[in-house]
Amino acid sequence: MVKLNDLKKVNQQYAEELKKAASEVIDSGWYLLGDRVTKFEENLSKYIGAKHAIGVGNGLDALRLILRAYLELGLMKEGDEVIVPANTYVATILAITDSRLKPVLVEPDINTYNLDISLIEQHITKRTRVIMVVHLYGQVCWSEELENIAKQYNLKIIEDNAQAIGAIWKGKKTGSLGDAAGFSFYPGKNLGALGDAGAVTTNDDQLAEVIRALGNYGSKQKYVNDYQGFNSRLDEIQAAFLNVKLNYLDIENQRRREIADYYIRKINNAEIILPNLPKVNETHVWHLFVVRTQHRDKLQDYLNANGLQTLIHYPIPPHKQQAYNEWENLSFSITDKIHKEVLSLPISPVIRDEDVIKVVDYVNSFNK
Repeated sequence: MVKLNDLKKVNQQYAEELKKAASEVIDSGWYLLGDRVTKFEENLSKYIGAKHAIGVGNGLDALRLILRAYLELGLMKEGDEVIVPANTYVATILAITDSRLKPVLVEPDINTYNLDISLIEQHITKRTRVIMVVHLYGQVCWSEELENIAKQYNLKIIEDNAQAIGAIWKGKKTGSLGDAAGFSFYPGKNLGALGDAGAVTTNDDQLAEVIRALGNYGSKQKYVNDYQGFNSRLDEIQAAFLNVKLNYLDIENQRRREIADYYIRKINNAEIILPNLPKVNETHVWHLFVVRTQHRDKLQDYLNANGLQTLIHYPIPPHKQQAYNEWENLSFSITDKIHKEVLSLPISPVIRDEDVIKVVDYVNSFNK
């Protein structure tokens, strides 16, 4: 079986370094809020080009903490609106509703699957406070138009950077483009921990201070609680693993680009819609390689039967989830089309060249 992303093989590359890192944490006797987390935060901050990096429990918490911090700072209040792409993974939406804010769903661009920036302005109201962009599948969602809209209406831009660490827009990495950014280091991400982990980056000193406190029970000083916070802390052993793997991130992202480039050049089945190849290669880190076809389920069955693992990211859009049944009558035609047609092909830094060729051959031989 050619796996979509073989995590065992990914981590085997660095097994000795990871084991050494784990051993050092075990021997240290210090497992939370220690030197490894501090070191990873410093390394991530430097890598992204942001003044602050705060390690947190996971990617969902990263976004929750940003929004909660803005609420605590009085820059937002319950019921305020957050513009967000309608086709994002549900975690993006959960962060908004958990903060008692209102998601305003906006259609994506069918060519990039990212938020259609040209549609933002028509959704802005007097309650709009934030544009939350999602760099979906690893492609940057950014433009001068987006910056100008945010400036004109005095809006914050929050980046959901769970899938695009290492992507670059005009010399700046995602995670440093907006007012704040949330990261996920779920094991399958381009920079994956060996468990749950996440981070926030920002250049805002005050925001960083509040986020750090909120994630530690609302406390800046032990047993002194300034906020009604919660527990969301990056632990020492995951930080140690991430410190090892961050050293190899650019190499792995480049391998993903090479695989994506080959797929785009060699897949020529008329039934398959390939992803948009950015003019600037660095703007995409190919967390996922997503194709579309009206015969998605048949294609998936065909590829799986021939030893090629595929997944659907994502089969059900947020507005069709039972958790948000108040939206069941909403219509998002582009979002619905994407969710009915997308299929993710195998892509990872450890996939063999012969397996990449195999994927191409079978996709090209698919006949509805």
